Amino acid sequence: MVRLQAVRHCTYDAARRTRLSRYRPPSPQSSKYITPAGESRLRAELEELWRVERPRVTQAVAAAAAQGDRSENAEYTYGKRRLREIDARVRHLRKRLEGMVVVSRPPSDPQRVFFGARVTLETQAGEQRVYRIVGPDEFDREPGGISMDAPLARALLGKPLDAQIAVNLAGGEQRYVVVAIEYPAVAPA
Repeated sequence: MVRLQAVRHCTYDAARRTRLSRYRPPSPQSSKYITPAGESRLRAELEELWRVERPRVTQAVAAAAAQGDRSENAEYTYGKRRLREIDARVRHLRKRLEGMVVVSRPPSDPQRVFFGARVTLETQAGEQRVYRIVGPDEFDREPGGISMDAPLARALLGKPLDAQIAVNLAGGEQRYVVVAIEYPAVAPA
């Protein structure tokens, strides 16, 4: 009886430690493709953070630290927190830009959907929707942009004109027909 209780207790403790642990499984690796415009936006953000924002905040933290008691100094505490946020974002941007593949030319087969394509889809109700397949770091800044890692974009990749696709979304299965595929011209850098 005592041994059975000890086994239950060990099992309970192991489950509890796993649940309360700080370990989180790594998020899935996102795609490393990016458009030239997306890359220039990320580089501009990195430059702004490193050359302008960080020195300004560092100077403010130094001025706040010179005022004396740091434990009750809100400017010092806020400034240190902001520096940590800036440093984390700078590390993230540098790491992402390091392995990026800039896609600046249309594919050899422009009649199929690939990265960078602007795709016009027709829904079952007859509505037309336009999406542009872009990288995961830039879809929020592109009007109508969807990440190439999104379920709809993954279903579209490689499909030809007039292809029918079905995508399982939160609201249920949606069916689309590819009506048009175009690759926007890339402005010279």
